[in-house]
Amino acid sequence: VRKDGSRFWANVIITALYDATGVHRGFAKVTRDLTQKRKINALEDEGRRVTNFLAMLGHELRNPLAPIVNSLAVLEMEMPDAAQMHSLHKIIARQTRQMSRLIDDLLDVSRIISGKVHLNKAPVKLRDAAMAAVESVAPLIQKKSHVLTVDMTAELWVGGDFARLVQILVNLLTNAAKFTPPAGRITLHVGRDQTRAIISVKDNGPGIPANLLPHIFKLFFQGEQDISRSHGGLGLGLSLVRELVKLHGGEIAVFSPDQPHTGSEFIIHLPIVESPLQHSPTHDQRSDGQGQRILVVDDNRDAADTMKLLLEALGYEATAVYDGNAALHSISQSEPAVVLLDIGLPGISGLEIARQIVGKNSKAPLLIAVTGYGQDADRAASSAAGFHAHLTKPVALTDLTELLAKIFDNA
Repeated sequence: VRKDGSRFWANVIITALYDATGVHRGFAKVTRDLTQKRKINALEDEGRRVTNFLAMLGHELRNPLAPIVNSLAVLEMEMPDAAQMHSLHKIIARQTRQMSRLIDDLLDVSRIISGKVHLNKAPVKLRDAAMAAVESVAPLIQKKSHVLTVDMTAELWVGGDFARLVQILVNLLTNAAKFTPPAGRITLHVGRDQTRAIISVKDNGPGIPANLLPHIFKLFFQGEQDISRSHGGLGLGLSLVRELVKLHGGEIAVFSPDQPHTGSEFIIHLPIVESPLQHSPTHDQRSDGQGQRILVVDDNRDAADTMKLLLEALGYEATAVYDGNAALHSISQSEPAVVLLDIGLPGISGLEIARQIVGKNSKAPLLIAVTGYGQDADRAASSAAGFHAHLTKPVALTDLTELLAKIFDNA
């Protein structure tokens, strides 16, 4: 402790002092202030972690890119038959989903660090979230020949964000599947105590070494992997899981006995809420889109054109334009019912287009922001400009179809 009362990290050497006759006379003490040295060490450690993370990020993004590029090369070289087309489609879809997950994790980390993660809280039936997570990881479970046991002893509701709760369980189940050798056993248990729901994901894999357990939820932390990086990942999953559990008012712990083949167990506690008296309507009833006009506006022509094709496949009448002026002209001429509008357009931005048309006439279309900007501030800006909804790229098909179905069913 310094004289002013402030604390600092120090190295202290105390030496006993004796006179010529051997009588102890006192002590000599040398204190070194280690504040700067610790800062330097922390910066060096952070630099090493950032360097390792960037190397991992490059590896993880190049992995899905390679099969996508290869598939496109096959399509350019020859006209594949139906079986080949089906195979190439599955490859591109699978690898695109993987890239989307990586990017979503990176964005989630940014939002959580800055305290801007967006939760859409509502009563959630844990059974539904658990089964959605199981369905998501089923291909990996089957690929590694694992046996997954789902044990739900109670019908429980918690207050939370359905998509985020599924994300938590998907992360834990994916880790269990990845790190457990083939033909392993994984158990997902959902139960309760007096006031809390208890979710457990347990496996019989190699477990987590005792020296790594205190660090397992740290950002970018990973155990040692060989050069093949067979397990992959960016060291984000468990850190995200912990922060999302905390945002739901819960706690998470990990247990791993230091014995061979005893695996590890992650246990989550979440506050229970009463089941809602009235359930929201299901999303099964969807408009077929027949005769409904939708305008797509995006300066990325590939994004606009593929969205147009997707909407046409859903049965809508779709048109695509690529800048703000063309959007204003098309809106005034064709009078679309809905406009899927990019925010970051050259010339006139999507926000400015919204300000010019919303509320100006009774035939103004509903505007849906389709953008790469997904922070809370971006959502607030689009809402203030008059947008009906805000979707972030890449837009999930289910999110788009459900939103359009609600709009046209209520029209």
